[in-house]
Amino acid sequence: MNPTPKTNLPYLIPICLVATLGGLLFGYDTGVISGAIEPLTARFALSDFMKGWASGCVLIGCATGVLLVGPLSDRFGRKLAMFLAALMFLASALGTALPNDIAVFILFRFIGGVGIGIASISTPMYIAEITPAHLRGRMVAVNQIAIVGGIATTAFVNYFIAHAHGDTALPENQAWLINTGWRWMFATGLVPAVLFALLLIPIPESPRWLIERQRGDRAAEILGKVAGPAFAAAECAAIKAALSQEQGTWGELFSRKLRRPLLIGIALAVLQQVTGINVFLYFGATIFKTMSATTGVDAGLLTQIVINGACVLFTVIAIATVDKWGRRPLMLVGTVGMGVSLVAMGVMAQTLADPTAAAGWMLLFILVYIAAFGLSVGPVTWVILSEIFPTGVRGRALGLATFFLWTADYAVTQSFPIMDAKDSWFVAHFNHAFPFYCYAAFCVVLVVVVWLWVPETKGRTLEEIEQSWGETTRPKR
Repeated sequence: MNPTPKTNLPYLIPICLVATLGGLLFGYDTGVISGAIEPLTARFALSDFMKGWASGCVLIGCATGVLLVGPLSDRFGRKLAMFLAALMFLASALGTALPNDIAVFILFRFIGGVGIGIASISTPMYIAEITPAHLRGRMVAVNQIAIVGGIATTAFVNYFIAHAHGDTALPENQAWLINTGWRWMFATGLVPAVLFALLLIPIPESPRWLIERQRGDRAAEILGKVAGPAFAAAECAAIKAALSQEQGTWGELFSRKLRRPLLIGIALAVLQQVTGINVFLYFGATIFKTMSATTGVDAGLLTQIVINGACVLFTVIAIATVDKWGRRPLMLVGTVGMGVSLVAMGVMAQTLADPTAAAGWMLLFILVYIAAFGLSVGPVTWVILSEIFPTGVRGRALGLATFFLWTADYAVTQSFPIMDAKDSWFVAHFNHAFPFYCYAAFCVVLVVVVWLWVPETKGRTLEEIEQSWGETTRPKR
């Protein structure tokens, strides 16, 4: 284990914060649909399938983006990949705010999804590659706080836009929201997109990518600014030694040596999504509608407080603890909490004749679920994914794992409105409980995967983690 270097935080933190603007836009572009989906559905008279497609088409774009970003970031650098994402966020904000045809809206929503897919990989990868091992978990987890912060921002922005003309229950205000208000929700994404593009210009490139491209002097200069010349020399030597054993090709990624980290990465990526988080993020306003009549609280305000507030708070806790408690304990405790909450929600939805009569309890279990996700599966999955792959294939590996993540996210997003439709087989037999049971079952699978196969990476350099995959014994926990 290398001694802990003295890190130049005034240099490192601003760089990482600029990169996390990609995470903020990731959250902003995925979360904005929650407040806009109901007026959008009314504006274009969308069916249940098209409602799911209007929400889920962005995820097909995400899957496309992650297939592009691996070769792109490996060849041209992490910084250029993030800049391309910023341009796509900008185009999407304009394109989704202006259309009078649902097909045009879906096209630009797809383009925004490509940007999200690129940012979802390039941002945590860049932060992991420029940050010393003892800070890496916290710095990568800060990107998750940016993601949930972006989602939280959209909740507040959407809420105030929806109420800009007064009570949304009034017919004239509903008409404004259906015709115009939702456009402003998407247009507000222009500001962070422009800011992200401009602030990317002065930050340095990833030192590991620079060494891979035979620009070791520049890499040593950057690492020296991060934590001093001794750290820079040691890191450069370790990176060069690791790269000398790598090919940086798809063939290497699918080699026997990397089979285990690749399968672990894909499994974690898929299970992060199929445990149900984005049902609450994308359809929060719809879910909370049934609670508003009983609690007397506006559905939009409930969405802000419960989903976004809990996500932000417990992601902050995860950032503070991920390099102290480790990745595995947080994942295990959080996943169990999510599973128990989902089962409780399912039992209430199935057994109560009028679930709104127990809206307070349902609200509590949703809060516990969101808190458990924010503490564990949300941020820690991204930390692990940014750590377990070798430098030469990290872009490709993250791209492949995240492709499966967004594909799973799309499957959940597209299927939820169908499973929860009033005339569906699922509702007839389970009374709106089936999705909760389904997501809880995947929580059980996630616990098994983490317990049996995911190694502990706390405090280990990226090169040490890479070397462990070549050992005949299971990586240490």
